[in-house]
Amino acid sequence: MKKVIKLVLIYFLMQMLAAIVAGPCSLLYTYLTHGDWDADGATEVMLAPAMLLGFIFMGVYLWRGRYLTGDKRMYSPVSLPYLGWSLAIGAASIFLIDFLMSYFTFLPDRMKNTFDMLQSGWLGIVCVAVLGPVLEELLFRGAITKLLLQRYAPAKAILISGLLFGVFHLNPVQMVAACLSGFLFAWIYYKSKSLIPGILIHILNNGLSVWLNLNYKEVDTIAGLLGEPAYTIALSASVVLFLVALKVLDGYRLPDADTN
Repeated sequence: MKKVIKLVLIYFLMQMLAAIVAGPCSLLYTYLTHGDWDADGATEVMLAPAMLLGFIFMGVYLWRGRYLTGDKRMYSPVSLPYLGWSLAIGAASIFLIDFLMSYFTFLPDRMKNTFDMLQSGWLGIVCVAVLGPVLEELLFRGAITKLLLQRYAPAKAILISGLLFGVFHLNPVQMVAACLSGFLFAWIYYKSKSLIPGILIHILNNGLSVWLNLNYKEVDTIAGLLGEPAYTIALSASVVLFLVALKVLDGYRLPDADTN
């Protein structure tokens, strides 16, 4: 467990280091382009490069620490049917979690301005929608969940992994959804021993969130986007799809997989 906590703390340390490196460069860039030392402008310019640097620093740390090497199955695409059912359960979970979060509207969104600034440029969009999911899967499933599965029973390891993933986001409005997503991602990794299904679902989730934020800023939930009765039909279909996909994935056996 100490290694797990250490990895989470190192991630935040890497993000701080990246901000320290990117900060002066952004401030200088703001001065050269605008003619003044605008700290607010520099912060907006710095966000995406700092996030990218943080991802690179953490990725290098994980690789050099051999958390991401020695297991070729971790990067296996599994199979097309497995990926298809993984994306199906991921899409269904997005609807179900969105429905649940409609009852948690009282939770504050402390990162809204930060995400809005990030999504104002292409680099920030790529970081949030693609690179962030990849790095988080490498860290939380490739390193943390793998360590937990080596020490605890699968159910306990998945529970701890999901809870840590939720707390890791720090933003109250994201914590509940991240916990639930974290349980699913950890379970899929446990069943498949591959990071690819989780990465694809994670990109789908974040990419949809970015697209909605950019195109429908006034809409807080999928219900507000679809309206009735389309939302009720989609939600009902999501429940059925989630249960069917869960059953299929739970019973799926990879040709070279260990008996779980």
